[in-house]
Amino acid sequence: MIRNIILIIATAISLPLAQPVFAQEGNLNIAYMSGPTSEAPDPRIRYNGWLSNQAGVTETLMGLTADMGLYPRLAKRLEQINETTWRMTLREDVAFHDGTALTAQAVVKSLAPILDPESEFHNARNARLLGIDEMVVEGNYVVTFKTKEPNAAFSWILTEPGVAVLGEPTDAFPINATGPYIFREAVKDQLYRVEANPNYRDGAPHIAQIRAMTVTDPSAAALAFEAGDVDLVINYPETDFKRITANGARGVSAPTVQLYWLDIDATNGPLADARIRRAVSLAIDRDGIVAAALSGVGGEPAGTIYPSMMPWAADIAPSYDPAAAEALLFEAGAVKTDGKWMLNDEPLKIEIVTYASRAALPPTAELIQAYLSAIGVEASVKIGEWGANNDAIASGAADLHLQAWGVAPSGDPSYFPGAILHSEAGSNIGGYSNAELDALLAKGTQTFDLAERQKIYEQVQMIIANDVPLIPIFHASQLSVSNPNLAGFKVHPAMTYWISPELRWMK
Repeated sequence: MIRNIILIIATAISLPLAQPVFAQEGNLNIAYMSGPTSEAPDPRIRYNGWLSNQAGVTETLMGLTADMGLYPRLAKRLEQINETTWRMTLREDVAFHDGTALTAQAVVKSLAPILDPESEFHNARNARLLGIDEMVVEGNYVVTFKTKEPNAAFSWILTEPGVAVLGEPTDAFPINATGPYIFREAVKDQLYRVEANPNYRDGAPHIAQIRAMTVTDPSAAALAFEAGDVDLVINYPETDFKRITANGARGVSAPTVQLYWLDIDATNGPLADARIRRAVSLAIDRDGIVAAALSGVGGEPAGTIYPSMMPWAADIAPSYDPAAAEALLFEAGAVKTDGKWMLNDEPLKIEIVTYASRAALPPTAELIQAYLSAIGVEASVKIGEWGANNDAIASGAADLHLQAWGVAPSGDPSYFPGAILHSEAGSNIGGYSNAELDALLAKGTQTFDLAERQKIYEQVQMIIANDVPLIPIFHASQLSVSNPNLAGFKVHPAMTYWISPELRWMK
């Protein structure tokens, strides 16, 4: 039965078999699933920095290599003086788009509003992750950062796109940054347009203008590519990837730090019982999901929260054992009658919510529903909006929220479990609380020895595996499709880098 369901879902989300139209120009049009929030979206506010960093407008003090290593970007070097003190020396060849020089004073002036709760540019998330107590300028090119407490993630958080370094805005340069492209225009939820920076320190980019257009429906983005309206689709539907690349499009894919996972209401309903949470996890065939919803090309099954490409990943293989799942349901007090599980004399029902802006989410949710139904657990799927889905989990109106997060967008392991599972975390909407886990997460952020940190996060992953406060499903690869004449585009595992001066049209 499960195989038939997989086939039906895979067929239902296939796209028309049209031949793509390739129209090369000096400009580049990109389709992406989200867009700017205003006409001049300041990179420090909310997640605006992601788009400006991806589009090559803004740069950060530190950067991430293609293998998720750390390197100095606007910085020349970063030295740790003690557990709470870091000294940064800046590059001396960097200029903002208006021509003014990057200085230590400019860095402090740009970052200070992020930390200030009274500022319109305050970013509570990044302020918390940085944990800066004081910034001290030492001449034109040295800044000393002092943190409130030991913060092993500090150097990594300086790669966060929202921690961009900006100069004073002007009418000509409302986002006055340092990158290879200059911000020119934004239309809320529709368009982000940039132009090449002729004075970029590493040489002028090859493409004169880039337009990132918001297309929230993955199938619509694919059809726009087929018609030649866009030259590059950042997140191309997995089910159509093999077909479109066989027809001449350039396919670019690579593993990323993005995890598709189930957030759980751990305080209401049947999933308040850890045995039932474990049963749900064991009932899900992750290999089957990767084969069907991702067409075998969009990722790898997840046994733990970190992808295998990261050194933090514990050796926890994904498990699929329907018999063990049913044994756990029986242990939790459920009774199977006429092929259906009953709990407290009522049918055991689980409501799954998800959203549609990522092509793999709805079919994955439907497959999870099918796997649960196969062992006699009644499950339903509702497609909604991400925020409303979280509200449903928080209020007890839904049991599972299938969603996608970058578990280590800065390369450091502390971010995802700290944001989702700590009992006081703002994104712990499921209400999970575990004092042992809280203590480990606190210890992990304050431990600088790499080997010791790895042991800490291995313990974190073991608690997740045993107590199941969330359910990892798969680690996603990013699939992008471009005009075959576009060269230089690469998928970065952090998904925060798209545009570089090397991007060009081939003649």
